[in-house]
Amino acid sequence: MWNMKFTLVVLCGGWITIGTSEAIYERIYENISSTCHPFEPHLDDLTQEDFISQLTHSCRYDHLSRPPSSLPVQVVFQIDVKHIENIGNTQFKTHMLVQTHFRDDRLNFEKLSPNRGMVVGQEALKAKIWVPHLFITNEKTSYLMGLDRKDVFIQITPTGHVSYSYRMTATFYCSMNLRKFPFDQQVCQLIWSSWVYNETSLQLQWSKNDPYIVSDDLQLTEFSLDGISVEYAKVSISNSSSREWKDPHSSLIFTFQLKREAGYYILEFFLPSIFLIAMSWVSFWIQADAAPPRTVLGTSTMLSFITLNGNLMKNLPKVPYVKASEIWFFGGAAFIFCSLAEFAFVNVIWRRKKKVELVKHSSKYIIKGAISPRMARQDLRKSASFSSLDSKQADTYLAEHGSTNSLNVPSINTPANGDNNGSGSANPTPNPAQQTWAEMTPQEVAIWIDRKARIVFPTMFVIYNLFYWSYVHFG
Repeated sequence: MWNMKFTLVVLCGGWITIGTSEAIYERIYENISSTCHPFEPHLDDLTQEDFISQLTHSCRYDHLSRPPSSLPVQVVFQIDVKHIENIGNTQFKTHMLVQTHFRDDRLNFEKLSPNRGMVVGQEALKAKIWVPHLFITNEKTSYLMGLDRKDVFIQITPTGHVSYSYRMTATFYCSMNLRKFPFDQQVCQLIWSSWVYNETSLQLQWSKNDPYIVSDDLQLTEFSLDGISVEYAKVSISNSSSREWKDPHSSLIFTFQLKREAGYYILEFFLPSIFLIAMSWVSFWIQADAAPPRTVLGTSTMLSFITLNGNLMKNLPKVPYVKASEIWFFGGAAFIFCSLAEFAFVNVIWRRKKKVELVKHSSKYIIKGAISPRMARQDLRKSASFSSLDSKQADTYLAEHGSTNSLNVPSINTPANGDNNGSGSANPTPNPAQQTWAEMTPQEVAIWIDRKARIVFPTMFVIYNLFYWSYVHFG
């Protein structure tokens, strides 16, 4: 399209030119060059402002285009991190000093003004020269810092080397894995890239000497710095006009590893929750028929535990997986609920009218008798009746077919204990129907269950803690 030749009418410096596009552009360039006054002698005597004004005059210097070169412009990058803070579980805020170094031969004044040293300036000087436009790809917001003006510093050496420094504040996103929250470790990145020029025109590279500097008194809220690394990468930037991907752009990645400080959460969440769970066990020392105090104690601890967990989770993102803090909440809620269920169970037993009949005093039979006192007795009576029926059938069979001797069944005589002449016989085995049943009142059963719960619940909670903290630290 640009190679097409057509007639243009252009007004330049008070004269009119008619001709093809290529010829007109050549004449415009010649006209602009002719308007540039040659450098005056004794440039060393000029002030820095006058000297820079002549050096960067629009007829000689185009601050919108990169330094002319057949190779990509090399931009050396260095950062000085002053502060990092967590402002949300997916966002961080940082204050830092950014320094970039590059060479622009158009600003070489070594021969023009040999006695002049380095040229330094701020925003006014920055507006007159070309500087690389870099941005943070994962930023939310960013701005330059400063009181009355932006903290920008430009330094130009006589050989044309430019140092561009500025202080900035950036809020950026960090993708986090919260499966072990609040005992998690995170890896966050700051990614710088060139906005205008792709890799064939501009290349970023970390400074070989101290690519990054981290303040010695850097204190991260809620996190501790566990490691830092830098690397070079390439990214693609979408072209909004064509919706296609351009050539890769040069990028620099600053990676820092963070470890969450769990002390706050242990004091504000885990210890209070342990106290609430233990408080729910106090109901085991209250008499089973005292329904109001045991009910109030159980429901209040459950509501307090839910509120405590809600305060912790309200600022966390809604992730599709289960976090370690949620596992703790589910386990604690289960213990409090079981203590409420235990109260309901013993209260029902306490209000029974009939005594609980037991085969013997043992945990197995007490619990079985408490759950189904009538069924246990009926089952045993049925088995006893079947045993007596089998005995009667055996006696009838022997009466019809003769004694055991007629059947040639050998008999074994066992002497009775304590019989000196051996004529005594062994004590007969008691019939199950003749066994004596033990009895417990419903109140005694309820008290017995409460006593066992005082041991079982803390023991199970200790076992649960062993599994949970093993998962947190070693899982």
